[in-house]
Amino acid sequence: GIRLRTRVTAQTIRSFSSTAVRFRIVPGSLENKEVSYPIKGKTTHLTDIKNAFGVIKSAHIRSNSLFTGANLRKGVNDGTVDFNSTFLHEVPLLFTTGAIKLDAAIIQVSPPDANGYCTLGTSVDATRAAITHCKYIIAMSNKNFPRTQGDSVIHQSHIDVMVECNDQKLHTRHIAGKATAEEKKIGEIIAHNLVDNGATLQMGIGAIPDAALAALRGHKDLGIHTEMFSDGVLDLIECNAITNSKKDLHPGKMVVSFVYGSTRLYNFLDDNPLVFMGDVAWVNDPAVIRTMPRMTAINSAVEIDLTGQVVSDSVGTRFLSGFGGQVDFIWGATIANDGLGKPIIALPSATKKGVSKIVPFINQGAGVVTSRAHVHYVVTEHGIAQLWGRNMRQRAYELIKIAHPDHRSELEKAAFNRLKVMPSPD
Repeated sequence: GIRLRTRVTAQTIRSFSSTAVRFRIVPGSLENKEVSYPIKGKTTHLTDIKNAFGVIKSAHIRSNSLFTGANLRKGVNDGTVDFNSTFLHEVPLLFTTGAIKLDAAIIQVSPPDANGYCTLGTSVDATRAAITHCKYIIAMSNKNFPRTQGDSVIHQSHIDVMVECNDQKLHTRHIAGKATAEEKKIGEIIAHNLVDNGATLQMGIGAIPDAALAALRGHKDLGIHTEMFSDGVLDLIECNAITNSKKDLHPGKMVVSFVYGSTRLYNFLDDNPLVFMGDVAWVNDPAVIRTMPRMTAINSAVEIDLTGQVVSDSVGTRFLSGFGGQVDFIWGATIANDGLGKPIIALPSATKKGVSKIVPFINQGAGVVTSRAHVHYVVTEHGIAQLWGRNMRQRAYELIKIAHPDHRSELEKAAFNRLKVMPSPD
């Protein structure tokens, strides 16, 4: 059974279903049990785990989120779920150093091949570190799970308990919905002005990165080195815009740590030698990222103040997500060996309610993810602001220039009140 104060990690990105496994519950054994979730999408698994155990009440499980997905936000913000803010490339270190000590890891795997090898399928990320440093590995073998290559491989002899759950299907909801006109415009501005032929791409999650990918079909010899990708890459592969031919590390291959998308994406992933699934400690290491040719990192934000401080994980005091890989890739692109990296922060100039996302001060309680010293390019539907090397007066000018027209006058006055000087380009 799973006993008192057991610490369990669950594989990420909706890759398993709880209904396939029934654990023997020792009465009282789940009091104060801590469940550690490496990255987004895991709150459904907390609910599912409780349902699978049947007798568990919410008071019996304490969840520790290392990235807060949509389903965990309420729990994190009402105090019933813990939240650990960590750079994505450092999440495996929490397990390898013992900062988070794991008793068990619950994973889903593709069935063993003729030689007994399974794979972690859609999510290697921090799972590789978790299964290496936990006491017990509990695996659900699922024939619907894609077989993947790279750091994804695990031999069945390393698994303590394996149960077949072939009736379970992978989640196939696409991450991003239909892009708004503003998001589409932002994607086009990025693609046509900031992405070179031969560039290596990292894209965060959401409509803006997908819009940028959709606008890249005329490009040549693009490469992929990213913590995650979704369906947006498929059309670029089919039209030969993505070839990965310019990369020195794993040339000809897309490098990724986890994927989430449609059945079409999972079919593409299955047994594909051109996709390398990597441990996120390596994939997101800025020292590795910097070696990529023309490294172009495209990430989103909630708001940015007039000095360039980027808020991406919170709305005021309310936690929204986490650090993820944004800083890993922003910094990796900044220090690119070839000097041609482009770290990009992209966001609509205003919310759907018309509130400016370019603000005089970040909201009270909001957390800075990308610092003002890290920011280079900021893109809205109104253009590009280049902040690196600019003083505060010049930064304010650049950002006001790409703000929504309805807010520019107000922002200019606020900039003067804050900086005691009018924003100007030189």
